[in-house]
Amino acid sequence: MSDNGIGGRIKDAVVGVLKGAGEVVQGAADATRDAVVGALKGVGDVAGAVTSTTGEVVKGAVSAVGEVGAGTFDTLKGVVIGVVRGVGEVATVTVGTISDIVRAAVRGTADVGGDVTSAAGGIAEGLITATKDTGISVTEGASALGRSAIQGVKDVGGDVIGASSNTVSGAIKGAESIGADVLGAVHNTAKGLVSGAGDVGADVVDVTKGAISGAISGAKEVGLGVEDAASAAATGALEAAESIGESAVHAVRDVAASGVDGVKAMIKGNKET
Repeated sequence: MSDNGIGGRIKDAVVGVLKGAGEVVQGAADATRDAVVGALKGVGDVAGAVTSTTGEVVKGAVSAVGEVGAGTFDTLKGVVIGVVRGVGEVATVTVGTISDIVRAAVRGTADVGGDVTSAAGGIAEGLITATKDTGISVTEGASALGRSAIQGVKDVGGDVIGASSNTVSGAIKGAESIGADVLGAVHNTAKGLVSGAGDVGADVVDVTKGAISGAISGAKEVGLGVEDAASAAATGALEAAESIGESAVHAVRDVAASGVDGVKAMIKGNKET
C-alpha cells in the first residue's frame, strides 16, 4: 500500500489529532481502527495483509509526529491499540497476529526515520493494553511482544539495550492500566526478549540488561517494588536462556548478580543469582 492510501489517511488523521485539543491515544486509536477495518474488509488473506497494513499505518503516524514535532509515545500507543482492535473486527487476533503487528510497527517506525528506541515503549504499552480486547492473555501477549520487538529492532539495526528497556517499561504501564498481573507481564516480556535474542543472534547480555533496567524504571513509574520487578525480569530472562544454551544462562546470571542501575536481581526458583 502506498502512502497515498492508508498511510496518507492515517497521517492526516494523526496530524489533526496532535494539533487539536483531543486525547491523543484515543484519537489515534479510533482513526487507526477505522482505517484498518476498511483496508482489511474483503481481503482474502487477512493474516497476510496485517503486516503490510500495520507497516503503512505506522509510517503514516510517525510521519505525522515528525511534522507536528511531538507525541511519539502516545501516538504509537494509540496506533497499536487501533490496529489490534481493527484486526479483531475483521478476523481473530492470534499470538501470530500480535507478533506480526509488533515487528511491522518497529520496521515502519524505522522506515520513515522515527526513533525505534522511543517507539518501543509506546508499541509495548499499546499492545498490552489492547490484549483486553482479544482472547489472548497478557501472558501470551507479553511473550509475543518481547520476542517480536527484539526481532524487529535487530532487523533495523536499532539500540537493543534501549529498546529492550522501553519494551519492558511499556509493558508494565500497559498491564497496570488494565489491572493485569504486572510482575507476570514483566517476567514474560523479558522471557520473550531473550528468546527473540536467541532467534536473531542479538547479545543476550545487552537484552537482559535492558529488560532489567526497564523493569526498574517502569516499576518506579507505577509504584511497584523495584527489587520485585528486577527479579521478575531476571527470572524470565533465565528461563529463556535455558532454551538457548549454557553460555546464555551464565550471561543472564552474571548480569543479575552484578546488578543493573544499582539493583541486584534475585532469580527465583534458582540457587544461583
